[in-house]
Amino acid sequence: MKANIKYIISATVVGLFTITGCKKDFFNRPPENAIAIDNFYKTDAQVSASTLNLYNSLWFNYVAKPGWAVCEMTGGNGRSYSSDVTDFGNLNGAVTNLNSQNDAAWSSLWTVVAQSNALINLMPSRAGSGVTPAVLNNALGEAHFFRAMAYFHIVRLWGAVPIIENASNFLTNFQVNSNRIEDIYTFMVNDMKFAEANCTAMIRTGAITQGHVSSGSASAMLAKLYLYMQDYPNALKEAQKVINSGEFKLYGVDIAGKTYNDLFKTANNNNEESICQLQWAGGASYGHGNPQQASLAASGIITGTGDGYSVLGPTIDLQNSYEGGDLRLHATIMQAKDVYPEIDAASGGYTVPDNINSQGTDAAIKKYVVGTPADNGGIGAAQSAANNTYLMRYAEVYLIAAEAIVGKNTTSTDAQALAYINAIRKRANLAALTVINRHHSVPNPNYDATYNNAVPTTIIQDDILAERRHEFAIENDYWFDLCRIDGWNGILNNTHPLATQFISQQERGTYAPDRKTVYHTAVTPKSTDFLLPIPINETTADPKLLEPAVPYTFK
Repeated sequence: MKANIKYIISATVVGLFTITGCKKDFFNRPPENAIAIDNFYKTDAQVSASTLNLYNSLWFNYVAKPGWAVCEMTGGNGRSYSSDVTDFGNLNGAVTNLNSQNDAAWSSLWTVVAQSNALINLMPSRAGSGVTPAVLNNALGEAHFFRAMAYFHIVRLWGAVPIIENASNFLTNFQVNSNRIEDIYTFMVNDMKFAEANCTAMIRTGAITQGHVSSGSASAMLAKLYLYMQDYPNALKEAQKVINSGEFKLYGVDIAGKTYNDLFKTANNNNEESICQLQWAGGASYGHGNPQQASLAASGIITGTGDGYSVLGPTIDLQNSYEGGDLRLHATIMQAKDVYPEIDAASGGYTVPDNINSQGTDAAIKKYVVGTPADNGGIGAAQSAANNTYLMRYAEVYLIAAEAIVGKNTTSTDAQALAYINAIRKRANLAALTVINRHHSVPNPNYDATYNNAVPTTIIQDDILAERRHEFAIENDYWFDLCRIDGWNGILNNTHPLATQFISQQERGTYAPDRKTVYHTAVTPKSTDFLLPIPINETTADPKLLEPAVPYTFK
């Protein structure tokens, strides 16, 4: 079902999703039998429950395919022959305004905006007299957080789009202009500041949180927004606020006995390192469980639920980019003879077969692949695993702080910046850096004379970008990192010479049958590849979306 701007605006006035029991057809619009807003927000429990869908089914159509198709395939971490996503890896204008996954991403993310707006604009006046003010403010903080989180995805994918703050302002006029990118970032910062001021601190029962975002979650996201804007002082201020609060912890650093791989086990949902996770109810009705394993797992033997389609494979470039001994490789990519005790645990674990070969890569994806229902407390079904999806982890706060300290410098030996990045490297079993280098030339480890000089002998490397790539690979963020390495002006003006150089040096090919020879493939993106085209049904309904963006008038 399409979700054009006209629909998105009107949907927020009709009502909200029910908390449970939604059918697939209702993911993109409120069901007709939705709980009436006027009769719902009468108790603290009802107000708290009103935000639950912001963490779940609204994101399903983004997480199922578009998230990894854009961020991992376009970014060069993954490849696929699947016809509905292959264009994302091909670049050169291959993704058009008719692409189904582009449309699915747009629909899903705008629905998050719509439902957040419904809560923000309608809940305060309809809350019962017995609702505790702190509970109401916390729920509103969560809604502001997710509105900003959805916009953060939207603006990075499509660039200038309309800022829809209150649907009732557009009931008689669905023709709206896009607003400037810089205004959208200001809007997101304002939303996150509201969330920071109104959300409570993280509540833990032992090691596990309640799964909702907190004031610290908003501070972490503020740090990330400021980083994109190259406002390094504020990025560092917010990041250090989070670090000094003690609200979050790093597995394997602050918490002994836990590893990087443990972060992606269902049993560790909402762990101490989680800043924001989507909350999946594995085995529930379609659309409420995590769909990632269905696409990523190398076979049905791993999932035990009839899916495991191996639609995405890890590129040769990603595989070869890891330093020797990096523990994150095993947790992210399955290679022949690797052993995973947590998968098919009842039979002693899963050993990756010698003929593993997802999408011609001689390997397969491991991250977000968690095994059978029996491996996950008996919970799970086809396209419905129970492991959560990270939208942000505490490790990123350390890397944001390091990058903010380095700023626009090409090298840094700052002790604090090194301490932050080396904490992440230590967990990965890597040697500490003594200097942080940015955008420097290094020998190409993938160079081979058999490529007939198609691969350059030297490439551009970046210590912080490389660390982020390996820490967050297959977590749907690398493409966004590439899109911002040309700075804030590059984001505003869609100019990406440095990103183009990074992408053009990637190996996006496949292995030959001998599993040694590489069929070399490289791409050089066009400037138009750095933003997706707005789906055609949207621009047909609202041609103003194709006009130059206009300034936003803030309330």
